[in-house]
Amino acid sequence: MITAHEDGASAMDDPAILDRAGELERVLLTQDDDLLAEATRRQRGGIPFHGVIYAHQLRVSIGTCVHNLEIIAKAGEPEDLGNRVQFLPF
Repeated sequence: MITAHEDGASAMDDPAILDRAGELERVLLTQDDDLLAEATRRQRGGIPFHGVIYAHQLRVSIGTCVHNLEIIAKAGEPEDLGNRVQFLPF
């Protein structure tokens, strides 16, 4: 796992962050509504991305996020989330 801050990407705009995740072959976990909107735009436009996991910051506890992420990690592979948005909690 790597954060946008650790990667030096925290100042990037949302399209660039999604592109960077693709370069790193990573799925993004976000609580950012704007990044969710960018992922949706890409889905509608047929623009590939590595996947986004979205958890609303006021509706999903950290514990629930961790539990759901553990299930995702154990049940599949990162490529299973390609071009998808997975909402937490399940």
